[in-house]
Amino acid sequence: QVQLVESGGGLVQPGGSLRLSCEASGSISNINIMGWYRQAPGKERELVARITSGGGTKYGDSVKGRFTVSRGNAKNTVYLQMNSLKPEDTAVYYCHLHQGVLRQYDYWGQGTQVTVSS
Repeated sequence: QVQLVESGGGLVQPGGSLRLSCEASGSISNINIMGWYRQAPGKERELVARITSGGGTKYGDSVKGRFTVSRGNAKNTVYLQMNSLKPEDTAVYYCHLHQGVLRQYDYWGQGTQVTVSS
């Protein structure tokens, strides 16, 4: 089993910054993709950013240039540095891990609330 635990959400003013962290435990493959998705009320869950075990990254269009995804040295952690936050960034942010070759698996964290408001 794999568990993902997020931390770092909260309330921030527009233009501010937050850093989310996610630590994975359990049967983690050396080859995987970790990342962040978000879901705002009444909207579908969307990709925020993801990073492969090789360091390749992909960002959602709305966060390009403002958010940065990175891995920790231990490879089982992923971070999301969020700068220049906007009210429309308000959502529950979920950590995600994808791994597997013949059979592929997706794991999700419990989610952490990010609220951008003055």
